[in-house]
Amino acid sequence: MLISFLIAGIASAAAAFSYAEFAGLIPKAGSAYTYGYAVLGEVVGWFIGWDLLLEYTAIVAVVAIGISGYFGFLLDQIGVHLPAWMLGAPGTEPPGVAAGTYKINLIAAILCLLIAFLLTRGIRAAARFETTVVALKIVVVLVVIVVGFFYIRTGNLTPFAPAGFSGAMSGAALVFFAVFGYDAMSTAAEESKDAQRHMPKAIVYSLAISMVLYVLACLVLTGMQDYTLIDPASGFSTAFASVGLTGLGTVIAAGAVIGILTVMFTFMLGVTRVWYAMSRDGLLPRWFAKTHPVRKVPVRVTWIAGVISAVLAGLLPIIDVAELTNIGILLAFVVVCVAVIVLRYRRPDLPRTFRTPGMPVVPAIGVAFSIWLITFLAPITWIRFAVWFVLGMVVYFLYGRRKSVLNSPTP
Repeated sequence: MLISFLIAGIASAAAAFSYAEFAGLIPKAGSAYTYGYAVLGEVVGWFIGWDLLLEYTAIVAVVAIGISGYFGFLLDQIGVHLPAWMLGAPGTEPPGVAAGTYKINLIAAILCLLIAFLLTRGIRAAARFETTVVALKIVVVLVVIVVGFFYIRTGNLTPFAPAGFSGAMSGAALVFFAVFGYDAMSTAAEESKDAQRHMPKAIVYSLAISMVLYVLACLVLTGMQDYTLIDPASGFSTAFASVGLTGLGTVIAAGAVIGILTVMFTFMLGVTRVWYAMSRDGLLPRWFAKTHPVRKVPVRVTWIAGVISAVLAGLLPIIDVAELTNIGILLAFVVVCVAVIVLRYRRPDLPRTFRTPGMPVVPAIGVAFSIWLITFLAPITWIRFAVWFVLGMVVYFLYGRRKSVLNSPTP
């Protein structure tokens, strides 16, 4: 786990510098879609935008499924036991539970709809919620690291890499979705104050802080409990319970449920802003770009994204949704890293509030690492992504190409 996060972090850092340069240069909604559209053209922009619509929505679902495990642990600790049919997606029953028992992960689905509701309240109200909960989440993570450090048993860290380097690489490809939140952050550039100056710093700082916390938390978790015994549904809570700290495990579960909501919030915000940007550019119907007259947020696409993510979270296993997420984001990273190189040499005169260091080596590393990690994803993930890509090409040539702003005659 530790090596996986470090590898994913290196690949993500190389791309983060590219995102930071674009965020200071093009402070517009849409993130990778907007950058690819502006530098590499409409077809590439469409490809990345269509890609991000699926990936961001899938991330919301992944995180909702993760929260539901901690929520179930929390309810069990206070004596509330939910009906078995609502505890998970079909086919995800753990050992000892009869196949067909689970019908839907109802908690995960409801959480997706709750986040959609919060986002429709307006960006200011949503930002206040986000700031408060992020602070709480960091406190919980620090408690986990500090307290858990005293319960690390070095024997649990041997062998350090039981699946070898290939296992660490497969893990890096899977956990990658946890180390690129700055991508979604940049989708809200238009709604940020002085985005050209603040957004690049926020991207770099957020990744650095997150990576330190990820690495320390992984070290604590795998040191407290043998990796074969870690509960995939509520790993930290059950690890603390295993060393006699059940009460703290309950607190961690409560903090996880509240804190991880911020990740859902960020990526659902991201998908709605990419959708909005594509609609504003004419690649998707302008009906989607309609904003609320008072709150000034795209309410229509927010509710659509909420419903779709709720369906994914309720009916699919977390591993399937996570891998589908990663292939799209890694491809987006490739496009952004290539675009920042192209634009640097095509227009070196543009005023940049942040410049990617080590040009072109650093973004090239981002491209190489991203492609390498993609090769470790399961073949079924490639098939699902290919189906989505073909569907996107059909939509583009039947609608987007004819209706886009670039191809519309100038009056």
